[in-house]
Amino acid sequence: MDIDLEPARGITGFPLGMAAEDLKTAAAALGRVKVKDEGLAGRFAYMKVTALHEQFEIVFHLEDGRTLTAAEVWAPRPGPERITVRLGGTDVFAVPARQLLDELRAAGHTVVDRTQHAYVTDLPLGLTRTAGHDVPLDTDGQPLHFQAALVASPGYYDFLLPAAE
Repeated sequence: MDIDLEPARGITGFPLGMAAEDLKTAAAALGRVKVKDEGLAGRFAYMKVTALHEQFEIVFHLEDGRTLTAAEVWAPRPGPERITVRLGGTDVFAVPARQLLDELRAAGHTVVDRTQHAYVTDLPLGLTRTAGHDVPLDTDGQPLHFQAALVASPGYYDFLLPAAE
């Protein structure tokens, strides 16, 4: 199975703006579905739909309580199925995290690196190295590879950019 990250558009099979009911139906094809805060839209709590596959999870954020606003894919676990999560032609969970950030910078993207979390503000793409289990570590003591990737709509990470004077 291939999952393509398409910042500002969504992920394979789940375009940003997708209606909640359509999203839940499509997510059920991936595995068990867990819905939290159905229809809730708030600054600190909002609707989330999680697709639980035996080898990965995807958390769908519906910040307005009605439509997909961001999709967060967690690194696949070993198992019977070959699962690749790509950004362009790059497997985001196979390339070392620091190398991926260097490649994104070299391609002209704006990267805000906060050690455990990195944000590519112009795509918009969020990446995390935080792991809840044992994973190989890099020389900086952080997980060698990213553990999750979130794609969202344009402007999602603008709050991280310096204010214009």
